[in-house]
Amino acid sequence: MKPKEISSIFGKKLSQIEQIQISLPQNKKIYFASDFHLGTQPFEESLSREKKIVRWLDEIKSTTAVLFLVGDIFDFWFEYKHAIPKGGTRLLGKIAEFTDSGIPVHIFTGNHDIWMFDYLEQELNVSIHRKQLIVNVDGKTFFVAHGDGLGPNDKKFKRLKKIFTQPFFQWCFKWLHPDIGILIARLWSNSSKTNPEWEKYFGEDKEWLILYAKRKLEMHHFDYFVFGHRHLPLEIILKEKSVYFNLGDWMVNFTYLIYDGNEAKLARFMD
Repeated sequence: MKPKEISSIFGKKLSQIEQIQISLPQNKKIYFASDFHLGTQPFEESLSREKKIVRWLDEIKSTTAVLFLVGDIFDFWFEYKHAIPKGGTRLLGKIAEFTDSGIPVHIFTGNHDIWMFDYLEQELNVSIHRKQLIVNVDGKTFFVAHGDGLGPNDKKFKRLKKIFTQPFFQWCFKWLHPDIGILIARLWSNSSKTNPEWEKYFGEDKEWLILYAKRKLEMHHFDYFVFGHRHLPLEIILKEKSVYFNLGDWMVNFTYLIYDGNEAKLARFMD
């Protein structure tokens, strides 16, 4: 494979990826979670899930140094000039409670909520990440991303993502009445969930994000890779001192990742 082809599959050079530094206070932890998919139908199920997420956030707040929400927090999100989609009110209020008390919150866009602009940054004082992020924590390195469009294959979605991230396409979509735009988005979202293969583990040699992580390791060492997107809670040792995590989801698994300064481990919220 030619170098140009490798670059197109595995993304940016290390120097081009955003990095942040975190110094973890004693007795504090870093939490990662993804794929809440708030706003799915029926409404009652989404509301019940949202209340459960808020209870989890209440439980971890006192020990949280930094919170990372790694994409697909909403099943659909678009910031019209004077409107945002209904739902998620309790979660947004809880995030504001975190940031108002001095706890940094980082939110990644996913393939379902790719159209986050500046509203959440202004209203909630969060940091929005639209691409991969390297997090350095007291000598440990985390490579964090939602995971959509990374690795080999998935060419159809990569083409769609290029369209969806075009300012002209976003400008056109905003002129749809929200009732029409959100209806279209929900129909699209439901159609994307009809493939039963999506919930299956394909194996270490076929999972695109695992292949992507292994390729990154050939260029630079990372202690942990943290992804969402696949809805499967996974912990895979890639090589000595490098571990791949998939965060799972909050529709079936209710799983998240904790880092306490010594080790990272998956946990399940038992309400």
